[in-house]
Amino acid sequence: MTAPGTIESLSGVGPRKAEALRLLGIGTISDLLRFYPRRYEDRRRLVRIADLAEGEPAVVRAAVESVTAPPFAGRGGKKIPTRIRVNDGSGALTVIFFNLPWIRNTFGPGDVFWFFGAAHTSLAGPTMAHPAFERAEEGEDFQKIVPVYRVGAGISQKLMRSLTEQALRIGDFPEDPVPAGIAAEQRLAPSDFALRAIHYPEDDSSLRAARYRLVFEELFVLQAGLLWFRSRREAVENGIAFSGAPCPEDFYAILPFAPTGAQKRSVREIYADMEKPRPMHRMLQGDVGSGKTAVAMATCLKAAQNGCQAVVMAPTEILAAQHYKEFSKVYNGIFRVDFLASGLTAKEKTAVKERLAAGETQILIGTHAVIEPDVRFARLGLVVTDEQHRFGVEQRLRLREKGGAYAPDVLVMTATPIPRTLALILYGDLDISVLDELPPGRVPVETRFIGTEKRDDAYAFAEKQLRRGRQAYVVAPQIADGDDDEEGGEEGFGVRSAESLATELRARFPDFRVGLLHGALRPREKDAIMADFVAGETDLLVCTVVIEVGVHVPNATVMIVENAERFGLAQLHQLRGRVGRGDARSYCVLISDSRSEIARKRGEALASTGDGFRIAEMDLALRGPGDFFGVRQHGLPELEIADLAKHLSIVQTAGALARRLLEEDPFLEREENAALRRRLAQLQSRMES
Repeated sequence: MTAPGTIESLSGVGPRKAEALRLLGIGTISDLLRFYPRRYEDRRRLVRIADLAEGEPAVVRAAVESVTAPPFAGRGGKKIPTRIRVNDGSGALTVIFFNLPWIRNTFGPGDVFWFFGAAHTSLAGPTMAHPAFERAEEGEDFQKIVPVYRVGAGISQKLMRSLTEQALRIGDFPEDPVPAGIAAEQRLAPSDFALRAIHYPEDDSSLRAARYRLVFEELFVLQAGLLWFRSRREAVENGIAFSGAPCPEDFYAILPFAPTGAQKRSVREIYADMEKPRPMHRMLQGDVGSGKTAVAMATCLKAAQNGCQAVVMAPTEILAAQHYKEFSKVYNGIFRVDFLASGLTAKEKTAVKERLAAGETQILIGTHAVIEPDVRFARLGLVVTDEQHRFGVEQRLRLREKGGAYAPDVLVMTATPIPRTLALILYGDLDISVLDELPPGRVPVETRFIGTEKRDDAYAFAEKQLRRGRQAYVVAPQIADGDDDEEGGEEGFGVRSAESLATELRARFPDFRVGLLHGALRPREKDAIMADFVAGETDLLVCTVVIEVGVHVPNATVMIVENAERFGLAQLHQLRGRVGRGDARSYCVLISDSRSEIARKRGEALASTGDGFRIAEMDLALRGPGDFFGVRQHGLPELEIADLAKHLSIVQTAGALARRLLEEDPFLEREENAALRRRLAQLQSRMES
């Protein structure tokens, strides 16, 4: 006997179908009702055969005249057609089904059917391939708006429609998580109406009302959930209330340069957080070259001068080594700064761990090695993660847990500019500081977007720079010919690879040292190759997107990106940020043979501005949020119906109302918020499982 509310309680669902549905994320009737259609077939337009327009979907009601099907099965991949000739009195239509020999038994002369599809003109007259169909006497409600779902193996559209119809008849709707006051204030359609109308809308207006309601609900629940999780976390965490010393000016006095206004603002925000008794949870977001490392240094100073230890974790050994060098230069003679990474000898690692456990080390810089079980701190007060999207949730938690009875303050840093609206979704449980100002004197990178016909010119220019003693990057979207690109794009047909480019450029530039770097190499190999480039041992580095984050090579003045259409706009901006790190003018050349409008707009946008936040907004508008790291990485559920690129205003409205609600009732203890509390508890359970 199946339990009520489970998907097995519906007719037509046995063990195999239940398992196939679970692979789609459907285990209960509530899951099914929230499994929204991806599109609709509008079957309301009945058209005479004589009036069918080329390529326009329409409904035809006609009688079968004849059925023609070959008596043999197809061989050699041939598409064997079954042709049904139908007539509605105004004219004849040929309905075609390929490779479905059994379907001939469905139709008999004189039978009347509804057909829905797009008609096309052929020499034999109008045709309709693989239309939806139903017998007229069985389908008098055929003329309606019909949902089309995302389905998997063993699950048909017919079954999905049958199941959703059953679920709607049962009427066991999930609780409405939006408090009644907010629903009334926003004039939202009732929850049960929205769930009925999103699956089977009566008309366009009911579909719009349902969609708005469910988009608002999804974005409201998500943002309320992040704030609720945060309030619960803060209620149980014991933090360290650092003293007012040092003040920001104490740090600026030891800096070898003048900080920007954005850096000063961020340091003030961070110090104010650190002086509170609850643990800090803040993200520092800044464009390439905006000075995040200096802000991290200021943060570590606050912890160290209050008798606590600070740890800075970077995703690669070479980036960690770069931080170690910069921190050591500023804090030489003030604090003990140590370095821990897998590349050290066993003796060196042991010495660092002993100093750390004894409290002799005030600031530790390292890679994933700092979260190993045998790494112990005397009193950990601050955790800084650089390029934090490279670390999983579990890794960050393991580092925080090293604080013992007191949860350390946490600062996460990213050089990937994220639109403010999207940041509220991805980081709703964090406070955000933004470095939106570059240090004075930075020379903008000159950017050109060219077609493949000018490719030789780009490499001729790169050669001139190399002969002046400069260095260059060449970026490819995939490692080897025929690979999928590293970002998971379509198969790389006609796309240049790093391996083939390295071979080509070694032949083209015999006087220069050409290196090859990609994600399939072992970490130590990657670090060694990058170290050679940093040291000037390599002149031209052919690589994939593994270099988009991190290293500082002031002598690199040229960046050439092959097949630029394969990269997101924000990602291209990150790649461009690898040059222009020194005083010399630098150049970025984007090569593409794509004629698509999006590729053209992306190239023009990148050439028109160096503002990473502006570029991120453009990328969100052009391609949606998929190119931004984070939703899966942060353990958040995927959005089922909301689209962050299309629904920015709803994100803002829902977020403001969620914040207002949680300010009034931080733990959702009021009765009117009970349904929201239960929904969030379910959401948290799924995120943690």
